[in-house]
Amino acid sequence: MSEAKKAAPGSAEIAARIERRRDQLAATLDEIAVRVHPSTLVDDARARAASVVDRTAGKAFVAVNRSVTDVRGRLVTAEGSPRLERVVPLALVVVGVAGLLVLSSRRRRR
Repeated sequence: MSEAKKAAPGSAEIAARIERRRDQLAATLDEIAVRVHPSTLVDDARARAASVVDRTAGKAFVAVNRSVTDVRGRLVTAEGSPRLERVVPLALVVVGVAGLLVLSSRRRRR
């Protein structure tokens, strides 16, 4: 019988357990309140959007940098001088397209 009395918790121990559980629940409720607060939700959404924009901008920068490097490699020699056999025809094409655009815009105005 003395073992049964030792195994059963006393009222002070039960009260202490209840108090600890109450403190844990209060902390959990406080954490939930912070998580579902509108400003927290807005801040989280803003951070996710900024992350997506940063990631997309980074990918775009890499793609543009790769393209510019590729075009530069085609138009400039390793020493840095222009490859005239490629630059002159490209310049003529650009001037021709610009001229066609100017002519077509003048025709539309009339």
